[in-house]
Amino acid sequence: MSDTRTFLLTAALLFLSTPAVAQGGHGMDHGGMNMSQMPAMDLSGMKKLQGKAFDRAFMSAMIPHHQAAVDMARAVLPVSKDANVKAWATAVIKDQNREINLMTAWLKANGGTDAAMAKMMAGSMQGMASMVKSSKTPDIAFVQGMVPHHASAVEMASLALQKGSHATVLKLARDIVKAQAQEMYDYRLWLLKRGQ
Repeated sequence: MSDTRTFLLTAALLFLSTPAVAQGGHGMDHGGMNMSQMPAMDLSGMKKLQGKAFDRAFMSAMIPHHQAAVDMARAVLPVSKDANVKAWATAVIKDQNREINLMTAWLKANGGTDAAMAKMMAGSMQGMASMVKSSKTPDIAFVQGMVPHHASAVEMASLALQKGSHATVLKLARDIVKAQAQEMYDYRLWLLKRGQ
């Protein structure tokens, strides 16, 4: 197994097993609502798929998932008082919009959106930006929200690395795991310094 593949799989397993991720983010204060109140992602339908059907489901689900991160970043950017959070939010908007455009174009060329998967994911992502907007500490709310959000992206992308059949899907999945595992690490260090 290559060093890169070992790193990616280890990072995915490590972050998915952290208490905040495994417990749905219990204890996170987002102005009266915490991540444990968010509907859990149901990937059972995606896990049953193979080949092109899996690829379409993954891309279709990842678009609203990415959009939720963009919406959270746009919510925190105007009110952030932290240089790191501003930089992270700006990067989320840039990187995830670029990937949304890639996924949208790929779906147009490969059978179109899996509407059921897109709807399921959009429902799971509702309310994330409003948690940042309603928090008394929006910087902390954003970073706390992004940890489990990225963890769920890593979970889906890890599944795609196992079941994907198109080179574009596999590359995107690898890029998501690599980038978002590093970002989760940075977020956790930032939170630890603030006693979170």
